[in-house]
Amino acid sequence: QPQLAESGGGLVQAGGSLRLSCVDSGRAFSSYAMAWFRQSPGKEREFVAAVSWSGGSPYYGDSAKGRFTISRDNARQTVYLEINNLTPEDTAVYYCAADHRWYGSTWGSRDHDIEYWGKGTLVTVAS
Repeated sequence: QPQLAESGGGLVQAGGSLRLSCVDSGRAFSSYAMAWFRQSPGKEREFVAAVSWSGGSPYYGDSAKGRFTISRDNARQTVYLEINNLTPEDTAVYYCAADHRWYGSTWGSRDHDIEYWGKGTLVTVAS
């Protein structure tokens, strides 16, 4: 089963950029669609982006369109999330997720269906 470990979070000034990484130490990374969710203090966990098994069909939540880019490198068993022009509203714990299933346009409502989760990495955006 996937064992997910996020990294790349930290403190960044508004307007800056970050690249988050999630490494799967399991044995079947390419069998899983990968996704990123985030949870801000006092808010529900929110879908950010998903990418299919081979890296195609990137899909983004409404709040992520335009500033976020998801990608994966199956050889490195890693999924990435690039965030540009960060704002304080991007402050959140960002979670990596893996699932055998592709949820199409319904990723935003699949929080309770996701098979595997990482422990999260904290992104703090200072104004």
